[in-house]
Amino acid sequence: MKCSDSIAAPRGRPREFDPEQALTSALRVFWQRGYEGASMAELTEAMGITKPSLYACFGNKEALFKKALDLYERDKLAYVGKALEAPTARGVAERLLNGAITTHCGGSGNDPNGCLSVISTVACTMEDASIRDFVVARRVATEEALIDRFARAKDEGDLPGTVDPRALAHCLTTVLQGMSVKAQGGACTQEAKSVVDTFLAMWPGK
Repeated sequence: MKCSDSIAAPRGRPREFDPEQALTSALRVFWQRGYEGASMAELTEAMGITKPSLYACFGNKEALFKKALDLYERDKLAYVGKALEAPTARGVAERLLNGAITTHCGGSGNDPNGCLSVISTVACTMEDASIRDFVVARRVATEEALIDRFARAKDEGDLPGTVDPRALAHCLTTVLQGMSVKAQGGACTQEAKSVVDTFLAMWPGK
């Protein structure tokens, strides 16, 4: 799919641009700045298009962010789905935590540090409640999937009968979010690995 930019090419025809490439550039801006911190000027400059073309191809800033978040979850958080397929509950946690280190602590090339969802949720004001609610709904869906997975692990005897699957899932996601905040603040990969090792050492059961 190609979209046309509103600025005409030298022969008078609108120039075409790749929406996927433009969206990838927008994702990077949102990832670095958060939803509220990313200005339209920064977005259009990074995407290499004009504001009218952005609106025509992607909709408004909110619609663009939602598309960028979809891309982020598809390309950067693919490890989450794979983690849920781990044969043990501890394996699920280990894959999630190590995936977060790779994705959020500078382990993926030139990607920004931190988690796009966490950055945008923390930075959103009441004026951006719809964005915050959208991001929170995604997080809740992931937590519910974790709760279901840990409940199954408990039924299978992989987790002790005294474990509350919901509390364990919330504990794990709290650690993941905390790692993201620290990564955004410049925490090194080795520090994150120490957190993972300590958390897994306290893991209930196998």
